[in-house]
Amino acid sequence: MNAAPGRLWPTLGLLYGATFWGLVWYPSRLLEDAGIAGAWLTLVSYAVAFIALVPFVRWPRRTILASWHEVTGLLLAAGWTNVAFVLAVLEGEVVRVVLLFYLSPVWTVLLGRWLLQEPLTWRTAAMLGLGLGGALIMLWDPGLGRVPFNQADLLAISAGFAFALNNVLTRRIRQLGVRTKTHIAWLGVVVVSAAFIPLSSPQVPDASVIAWSGTVALGLGGFMLSTLAVMYGVTHMPAQRSAVIMLFELVVGAISAWWLAGEAIVGREWLGGGLILGAAMIAILQEEQA
Repeated sequence: MNAAPGRLWPTLGLLYGATFWGLVWYPSRLLEDAGIAGAWLTLVSYAVAFIALVPFVRWPRRTILASWHEVTGLLLAAGWTNVAFVLAVLEGEVVRVVLLFYLSPVWTVLLGRWLLQEPLTWRTAAMLGLGLGGALIMLWDPGLGRVPFNQADLLAISAGFAFALNNVLTRRIRQLGVRTKTHIAWLGVVVVSAAFIPLSSPQVPDASVIAWSGTVALGLGGFMLSTLAVMYGVTHMPAQRSAVIMLFELVVGAISAWWLAGEAIVGREWLGGGLILGAAMIAILQEEQA
């Protein structure tokens, strides 16, 4: 009887994070319509989240300098995964973007083999086959006889790859605490956004105070709060259960995209998406047994 409350709050934290990431496309598009371009949105949102956490995080200078190349990799990978994902959902079909992002377990396996010398098993081979096969089915155009990548597809796939690199480097950098690595990741989003702005939207957006206030609110109540909620959830719950709950993001994304944007999922995308989710489930089970 006493166990239920102990599971309730971690579960709610994970559901909040999954719901936010499944819905983030909608306020992001509203803010873009109000004049806040994607790179400016991520810059401001993550900058306020970074600043808000400054009093609660300690950066051990010697430890960071001793592993500066890995910390730099983490900073850039975390920065790109967030910037690229937001840009992808602003431009592309929400469900397609989320599914392509969920190829990240495939990239995690390959990067884990390269950077962490993790073994390749039959489950790994099955996961690679399902994930890459599902992506091929989703993206293949029978009329062209090839895969016609658009910019949103490339952003989503690169965001998933960067997310996988972020996860591998997070595991590799064991000298730093979770809060410090999270803070580094948020700084990475600020850095990558600032670097991307001259290429995409160099002019400061001529947006209203309400739009800028909404961007700040998205940073504090969205990006920051969802990250902290997920951190709390995965800290107090078995890894397998946490990963399964986070797949709720796809459900939220599919329903919200159908309801709010009128997006429909065709049969080929259902099949490809199912294979990608199968690959994700194998990765979850393999992580739990490790």
